[in-house]
Amino acid sequence: MRELRVVDAMELATAYAAAAYTVLLDRRELPVRVGQRAAALETALPAARYAFLTAWNPASDPRPEDANEAADARLSARLDGLGIMRVPAHAQSPDGRWREPGWLLCGCRPAQVLALAREFGQAGTIEWARGEPVRLQMLAERPVRPLPGALQSSVDWVGEAATA
Repeated sequence: MRELRVVDAMELATAYAAAAYTVLLDRRELPVRVGQRAAALETALPAARYAFLTAWNPASDPRPEDANEAADARLSARLDGLGIMRVPAHAQSPDGRWREPGWLLCGCRPAQVLALAREFGQAGTIEWARGEPVRLQMLAERPVRPLPGALQSSVDWVGEAATA
């Protein structure tokens, strides 16, 4: 497992929470946003739990495309081995300058999502139960400064010390 060193956890949490997550299902693009319910997605793809996970750019450190594609292939094989259903998805910054492919996981337990995120060196992921608002899971210690108001209630800090 890779050691995760997050330079500015608050900056990353703010960026991840602002990202537009999109699930590609039957030629439709279904939006998912942190802090909001994903009713259209849940209707189109019923499951008890959902999560978005990528293997690209571990620790939000940009990597060459071939390295990211190799990491994604390893993640796909791992998900297949675990029997976890997945659907193509991506995350994109509001200005469109950053985009990362990933997977919407269906029916995956929260502990399993966090273990996979750690295994693939991710600083954060999103996860939620059907009918609940989407939550950002940051795999870092809670910063000393509080996050902006609305964001504060949609983020869980699950750094190593919090999960040990």
